[in-house]
Amino acid sequence: MPDFTVSDQLPVTIWDRLLGTPLMIAGIVVIALFLRWVVHRAIRKVTAMMEQRSAERVTAGGRATRVLRQATGLDNERRKQRAATVGSLLRSISTVLIFTIAALTIMAELGVPLAPLLTSAGIGGVALGFGAQSLVKDFLSGIFMIMEDQYGVGDVIDTGEAIGTVEEVTLRVTRLRDAAGVVWYVRNGEIIRIGNKSQGWAVALIDIPIAYDQPVEKALDTLRTVTRTIDDESPWKEVLLEEPQVAGVESVSGGVVTLRIIAKTVPGEQYALSREVRERSKNALDAAGIRGPALPAYSAGAGI
Repeated sequence: MPDFTVSDQLPVTIWDRLLGTPLMIAGIVVIALFLRWVVHRAIRKVTAMMEQRSAERVTAGGRATRVLRQATGLDNERRKQRAATVGSLLRSISTVLIFTIAALTIMAELGVPLAPLLTSAGIGGVALGFGAQSLVKDFLSGIFMIMEDQYGVGDVIDTGEAIGTVEEVTLRVTRLRDAAGVVWYVRNGEIIRIGNKSQGWAVALIDIPIAYDQPVEKALDTLRTVTRTIDDESPWKEVLLEEPQVAGVESVSGGVVTLRIIAKTVPGEQYALSREVRERSKNALDAAGIRGPALPAYSAGAGI
């Protein structure tokens, strides 16, 4: 009876050792690869849906939306870049998680004691976390900045420490160049606030001074003619989101009446538009016989 039991159990033990464990490992690998494929496919569908919904929101709208679409081009490239970045990040994270779990499962099948390994890894992770807090903070901040689309390459931003055009955005640092040509490397974890001057639209506030004794209503009518003309001409009609508005008298001080024009433009075009409106307004007011403020008496002196 004992001999029969040993001879009956021996083939089973050899079969388990030769085929059971390798088959189990192969099954774990296949399941991990299949799960990775499913997750990556789902991520691609989600990112594609994000891009499509953004496109639908941009398509709806009036003149302002149309001008933003045509003049900036952010409706296509920016969405594609953001979706690609977010999708790549999510795929990388999912791959690491899936294969880490698969590796631990395979080690358990091979009889490797996981408790000491996980304990050592936990202690090492805590030590590494304390030693690389700033690095982890930079990476987490970079991930949220990219996912929330706070800014992108080509945007003019104000980080508090530097103001300039973004040239590169990574998970750790943001590189931007200011108006003087200086390149700034700003760690993402150190950015407390962001002022993005390139998203949505911008406003140009244009103040036109005239002399105190000049007819204000005539000057306002002249400026309205200027704004209507510039709104119908290229290239300004391509950057204006709506016809510039002559707001009226902004201030009266020291013999000067200041008239204000408000123009809503695509980001970055407010400066060129302001210069053009000032030039046309000056010429139009001169043609209408409306004088500007008198120069101070001391400025014409021989000693100045």
